[in-house]
Amino acid sequence: MTSRAETRAPTRAARGTVLAAATLTIMAAAIIAPSLPAMREVFSGTPGADLLVRLALTVTSLAIAISAPLSGIIADRVGRRPLLVASLVLYAVTGTAGFFLDDLYPLLVSRAGLGLAVGGIMTAVSTLITDWFEGPGRASFLGLQQAFASLGGVVFLPLAGILATVSWQAPFWIYSVSAVIAIAAILVLREPPRTSPAAMTGGPGGGPPGRIIGVYVLALVATLVFYMAPTQLPFLLEGFGSGPALIGAVVAGSTLTSVAGALAFPRLRKRLSPTAITTISVALLGTGWLLVGTAGTVVQVVAGLLVGGAGVGFVVPNLNLRLAESAPPARRGRVLSGLVTGIFLGQFLSPLVVQPLVRTLGIPGTFTWSGVAMGAGAVVAAVVHQARKTNRKEAR
Repeated sequence: MTSRAETRAPTRAARGTVLAAATLTIMAAAIIAPSLPAMREVFSGTPGADLLVRLALTVTSLAIAISAPLSGIIADRVGRRPLLVASLVLYAVTGTAGFFLDDLYPLLVSRAGLGLAVGGIMTAVSTLITDWFEGPGRASFLGLQQAFASLGGVVFLPLAGILATVSWQAPFWIYSVSAVIAIAAILVLREPPRTSPAAMTGGPGGGPPGRIIGVYVLALVATLVFYMAPTQLPFLLEGFGSGPALIGAVVAGSTLTSVAGALAFPRLRKRLSPTAITTISVALLGTGWLLVGTAGTVVQVVAGLLVGGAGVGFVVPNLNLRLAESAPPARRGRVLSGLVTGIFLGQFLSPLVVQPLVRTLGIPGTFTWSGVAMGAGAVVAAVVHQARKTNRKEAR
């Protein structure tokens, strides 16, 4: 008889397909970041073009945030594999549509459709991983998931920058990669037997609601700050005389160290508590943005992005693991979809929240004060965490 562990063990091809799908997620909207300055010129005759062009990047994130809970329900009730395959196909169709559109409003609609696809992909990938693995294996593979998600930025953003020098629409062809991954998913991907519907009618589960909501809020805030990179840096770097190719390469720098941070996460998780890892992550992000805000050269901007990216590499798999460890299998899709909502709602809100600060402080000043705020938050979290540890020891 086949054991439960053997039934759940994914093949190497299945693991590779899921990791390939992960590369399409976190930086999906930012693929067009190098095209933003050119898009602003092309659509300059459209009322409110300056803001609408930025929204072409972030409306995708809003659609992900809104649709992720529905994706969680579908993942739990219909299955992870059907959700992933359908989302990959939708990703290819809506992503490449931007190449054929020359009107800003239909372009915004297609970007929203892309968001529906990303929400489904990210939810399906996360739930499959937590179904497949337990214990240290789960932490390790969640780290790999974040590493490959960040690797997507390292590969696709510089490529988008090069393509943007040819045409602002050319980077949209990058989204066609998902069609190949969809074929692979159909051929090699199998999911473990899902919990029976009867078992899904119980209580919500997933740990204390306050703790879960706290994880969602932290993900939102961290992403809101981190997403200043693709939404604001193109315009900051334009002031340094940088072209689209260099802009794509520099923004990708923030994802380069995210890969390293995510790969180091399993080892860090063995040594430190989840709270300590979160505190370190926020401190790194704050330090990086402080460096960007005070930078006088492109090299200094890159240094800040590398530091900030490392923080994000730690925090995302850490939050993912905290939720996965407490979510019951029958409701895992719904619990993890809330994290997807928090991450991408932060992406969408980033230009809306940051733009008033940019008008008042300028882009460098906004990065500087964001860094100061994140650093202060990390200090407060460290003090509170230490106080709680001391109180627990005294109580014993």
